[in-house]
Amino acid sequence: MSARLEIHDGDITTLAFDAIVNAANERLAAGGGVCGAIHRAAGPELAEACRTAGPCPTGEARITLGFRLQARHVIHAVGPVWQGGDQGEDALLGAAYENALTLAARHGLKSIAFPAISTGIYGFPLARATRIAVSTARAWCEANPSFERVVFCVFGAEAAAAYRKAMGR
Repeated sequence: MSARLEIHDGDITTLAFDAIVNAANERLAAGGGVCGAIHRAAGPELAEACRTAGPCPTGEARITLGFRLQARHVIHAVGPVWQGGDQGEDALLGAAYENALTLAARHGLKSIAFPAISTGIYGFPLARATRIAVSTARAWCEANPSFERVVFCVFGAEAAAAYRKAMGR
């Protein structure tokens, strides 16, 4: 049986999962949006851990402890900046999700929560990004049936609707 794919509308920093995913930049530095919220909630220890773990090229992922978060770990996945769709953005976004899941499994984790990587200031179109996120996670989970739970943590009705549509609900 493969992992359950779920949608949660709320604050990713409050979730008590094995890992939450940070929509990170290549330097793994605190930024705006989800990245800034995760850094603030985790405390200054996260910034120090990121200095050691980084840099992280687009499409790849790194792992740190969760520090003051309810989640035990933070997986920092770097999605692409949207440049119109003909610069390999789809493949890079899919790789960011797949590499985050693979890193979680390599560390013995069984549950993970993702934000909508690259859809904020990186400008990736939401509907397109959600299709990539869901199809990548679904395929990865089918190939890795011991993983238990993948949650797409969204903020707001528009994002929730996009994920429901991508999940075929």
